[in-house]
Amino acid sequence: MKVAIIGTGYVGLPTGVGLAELGHNVVCIDREESKITPLKEGKITLFEEGLEELFQKNRQSGRLQFTMNMKEGVESADLVIIAVGTPPHPVTKEADMKYIHAAATELADYLTGYTVIATKSTVPVGTGDDIETLISKKNPKADFDVVSLPEFLREGFAVHDFFHPDRIVVGANTERAKEAIKELYKPFRGKTNMLFVKRRSSETIKYASNAFLALKIHYINEMANFCEKAGADIYEVAKGMGADSRIGDKFLNPGPGYGGSCFPKDTNAMAFMGRMNGVTMNLIECAINGNDQRKKDMAKRIMDAVKDIKKPRLAVLGLAFKGGTDDCRESPAIQILEPLVEDKVQITAFDPKAMDNAKKIFGNKIAYAKDEYEAAKGADVLVILTEWNRFKKLDLEKLGKLMQHKRIVDLRNAVRPEDAEKAGFSYEGIGVCRSESK
Repeated sequence: MKVAIIGTGYVGLPTGVGLAELGHNVVCIDREESKITPLKEGKITLFEEGLEELFQKNRQSGRLQFTMNMKEGVESADLVIIAVGTPPHPVTKEADMKYIHAAATELADYLTGYTVIATKSTVPVGTGDDIETLISKKNPKADFDVVSLPEFLREGFAVHDFFHPDRIVVGANTERAKEAIKELYKPFRGKTNMLFVKRRSSETIKYASNAFLALKIHYINEMANFCEKAGADIYEVAKGMGADSRIGDKFLNPGPGYGGSCFPKDTNAMAFMGRMNGVTMNLIECAINGNDQRKKDMAKRIMDAVKDIKKPRLAVLGLAFKGGTDDCRESPAIQILEPLVEDKVQITAFDPKAMDNAKKIFGNKIAYAKDEYEAAKGADVLVILTEWNRFKKLDLEKLGKLMQHKRIVDLRNAVRPEDAEKAGFSYEGIGVCRSESK
């Protein structure tokens, strides 16, 4: 099939590379020259494990192309996928639809023959109807269907998830559109559950899924708080809970709160849609408020660890919202550090992949190190904010010799408490008993 993808971000680019690998001819479209120019030159614009190899392979084969020209990408396409951003409104937190509407309006003029328009962006319920109206108004003669094709790619695992999906959800209201999507995902037939539902149901599924996972994360963080006070171990508790097939063991890892480009945005949007439809979303509202408060609590926890030091210096490991990605959008690490930066706390940070994105946020308000050990020089406390695997393998003896005070606040439980204490550190993790300060 000939596929056009509008948007080359964390959804559009992995999707385009994946579909090209399946054998489709893909053209990725973006209005930002800063994205398209390097992609045309063979330079990947975001980090995902395993993405660059497939990107180079399919670009060189000619199955993957890039353009800023909407007509060039959409004309003669069998399928057009909209994968542009739907950022939250700064006040209401509802999904901002201006990019979706602009894409739908612009592509309308270039539809030739029957075309399926698929929304991969996370969009409010009823967006498919809006897109139909916009295209029909701009091009009354267009022969097309609009389907909802939500993405379930985890950042850091997008390549794996594309080729090994739990399910493929398709919101299609016509048989013709269903057949087109079956052809798109033909290599997955018989291997993956392809769920065909009403378009509005499909639009709801993505929000309902992400909101539920966010609730699960917030719940285990509340249990972690309890374990710290009651003397229990959150990992033993989570293991016991997860052994129940009705609960499952996924998303039961305690931490500094959920973040990233999906969960904060989608929980807020779901709560907004509930209010607009006269439905109270108490659980989701509580999770949103609790998650916001958790970032503040974690910032206080860090400063409490150095309250006896007049001008403390922090060594921070991790800036991305999670390991395996360079994405800093709604990163708990960034949000926890923001009030400390405002208070002019001295911070030196390191992240294996997210340094450039973090610099766009903090500029020269913090210092940046080339690795973990440079960040730790002269520090009064080592703070771990992102769960990169390399942070689980720190040379604690080396760190101890570099730091002014041997203290660790580990908000990802990357370091084993017994290892830290054996090396002479005071250690504070999440959901575990705290050791005394050295």
